[in-house]
Amino acid sequence: MASQNNAYGKQKNPVLNVGDKLGRIAPRDKELEEAVLGALMLEKDAYATVCDLLKPECFYEPANRLIYEAIQTLGAAQRPIDMLTVTEQLRLNGTLKEAGDAVFITELTSRVSSAAHVEFHARIVAQKYLARELIAFASNIEGKAYDESNDVEDLLQEAEGKLFEISQRNVKKDVTQIDPVISQALQQIQNAANRTSGLSGLETGYHKLDKVTSGWQNSDLIIIAARPAMGKTAFVLSMAKNMAVNYNTPIAVFSLEMSNLQLVNRLISNVCELDGGKIKSGQLSPLEWDQLMARIKYLNGAPLYIDDTPSLSIFELRTKAMRLAREHNIKMIIIDYLQLMNASGMKFGSREQEVSMISRSLKQLAKELNIPIIALSQLNRSVESRTDGKRPQLSDLRESGAIEQDADIVCFIHRPEYYLHSDTDANGNDIRGKAEFIIAKHRSGSVEDIQLRFRAQYARFENWDDDPGVPSKMASVGSRLNATAGAPAPMTDISLASPFSGGEGALTASDDATPF
Repeated sequence: MASQNNAYGKQKNPVLNVGDKLGRIAPRDKELEEAVLGALMLEKDAYATVCDLLKPECFYEPANRLIYEAIQTLGAAQRPIDMLTVTEQLRLNGTLKEAGDAVFITELTSRVSSAAHVEFHARIVAQKYLARELIAFASNIEGKAYDESNDVEDLLQEAEGKLFEISQRNVKKDVTQIDPVISQALQQIQNAANRTSGLSGLETGYHKLDKVTSGWQNSDLIIIAARPAMGKTAFVLSMAKNMAVNYNTPIAVFSLEMSNLQLVNRLISNVCELDGGKIKSGQLSPLEWDQLMARIKYLNGAPLYIDDTPSLSIFELRTKAMRLAREHNIKMIIIDYLQLMNASGMKFGSREQEVSMISRSLKQLAKELNIPIIALSQLNRSVESRTDGKRPQLSDLRESGAIEQDADIVCFIHRPEYYLHSDTDANGNDIRGKAEFIIAKHRSGSVEDIQLRFRAQYARFENWDDDPGVPSKMASVGSRLNATAGAPAPMTDISLASPFSGGEGALTASDDATPF
């Protein structure tokens, strides 16, 4: 009997002998496991109490694991659970002998007088299983780390993926009685009423968009999708500039496609209203140099953080986002763009499954940090073959329908001018610079089309009602700078002595959450 149990244990539970090489015993409590099993066969409602806490792998003893498997089968079929039905189920499973025969099942129930503490005991059993999983995980990574043939970066990705998987499997959140949630909702309403903007979320600077969404809301996952050349990156950079510069909202931008220096150049073009081509070439007139030097100061000290790590994994993002939230109190995260992310360290049957896992993890991260997360996304090519104006729709989201399901808001950017190759539409309306921001899914509000103006030479989106002939006013920026004058800047100052020379005092960018 003992040899059978040992053989079964080696086959089914790889963490049974964890720690033996150091003479230590793996975390387990045989008596508690038996107490839980006995209680489950005594009290008819006990299984409903612990079914979310325990799974067969939580039991260290192979016999106990087999008994719980039988109990789980009975519970799933909503059949009575007692020593007779469990014995019969073990017989049907062909595992009665390995579980200790009917005599052992009877002994389990006789050792327990009450099921009053079954939940408390079950939590201890689950915690010991989690400890064994962590020990096995650490031991496996340790062994691979000693093997110099393994790439350290790949090993880090695998470690992050496995640790994330363990944590997600074992995270359980208790239900909350409604009263404290009502108090929280009332406080949020009161805070919104006290704001001059009347918004409950983060203000973007796009007035009609803010009116529809009441600002970007905490814990929301927002997907902004478009075909190439529609201006996805230009839009989120314009929005990040509005929020960080005009409203002093700390923003983190994870750019998987462009370097942070390229993004900074776009922002300089945006804020200084200088042609992007001239910014790259440095061919500025004396007047444009004066304009550059006068306006670039508005970026200095803005709480805007960029990370341009290529092929960023969801686990790296989680780690960096947690640190940014802790150290810089960021209020929103922007990811450019979702399809360039990966879930290294985890195995998937297809790329679609991997993207589904990424989108689900982004939603979980938004809830955990309680901030909005905006992820850009590509659309598939079916838009190009459409003859009805090529307006995007939800079915065009690329690689995974899970993106649509996980997102609280799904938006599209569409510029008719790009496809019509004309200054007017079929009705003769002027569409020069017109951009449609289409809210196609809105979990807590209406779906609407919002008109914006795209100024390609500055890579900037503006409110449609703003006068394109009038230079942008920075009064709100000035008030922010005055309000924070004398306070420590939240990021490294930019020297303006020689902004594009590449030498001392030049705009620089590093690989890890560099502020500018």
